[in-house]
Amino acid sequence: MILFPAIDLIGGRCVRLQQGRFEDATTYGDDPVAMARRWADAGAEWLHVVDLDGAKTGAPAQHDTVAAIAQAVAIPVELGGGIRTLEHIQAALDAGVTRVTLGSVAVAQPDLAREAFARFGERVILGLDARDGQVATHGWQNVSRMDAFAFARTMAAAGARRIAFTDIGRDGMLTGVNLEATQRLAEAVAIPVIASGGVATLDDLRHLRRLGGRGVEGVIIGKALYAGAFTLEDALAVARA
Repeated sequence: MILFPAIDLIGGRCVRLQQGRFEDATTYGDDPVAMARRWADAGAEWLHVVDLDGAKTGAPAQHDTVAAIAQAVAIPVELGGGIRTLEHIQAALDAGVTRVTLGSVAVAQPDLAREAFARFGERVILGLDARDGQVATHGWQNVSRMDAFAFARTMAAAGARRIAFTDIGRDGMLTGVNLEATQRLAEAVAIPVIASGGVATLDDLRHLRRLGGRGVEGVIIGKALYAGAFTLEDALAVARA
């Protein structure tokens, strides 16, 4: 199982939100590049970076910081937040990002998402954020009436190669992963799923690892690492067991 330490950015700072609420942001550092090096030095195989300002405004807002992170570490970087056009995707890849996630734009412009999946292949994945089973967009500020699992199947048919699935209600809360929803999603599509939201203990990672045979290939970890619930080294030991 692949672990993705998360680096969420607001105004050039490393933060964590609770359930996607911008008013509940906790700052964990003013140097995102140093944070990226910290996780890379601890053995991370990937980083998951989110431009929260971009997610909220609808256009990349942390391009220079993201580029600096990608250049500072020798491991691949996954980026989400504010990516709404093919030009945004290309700019992120040119900055050194290995792959990007498409979220809001895949809901609003499925044809653009289809073109992105065809043009960029493995370098573009679907970022599926859901609250109570419904797709959320625009930095999680808007919740649609679209069923998350049906949308996942639609995007898989449109060419998505991978899905990063976040349960917003659990994100940043340290209340445990929504294993039922994650498993249901993984069984609904024939592409790999990366879980996100609610990781609190090493047992969460053990439970997710058991879903590897059902299509769950990794997990994004944020608050648990920053709050010291466990170390990345201990998490990697569980993931690789």
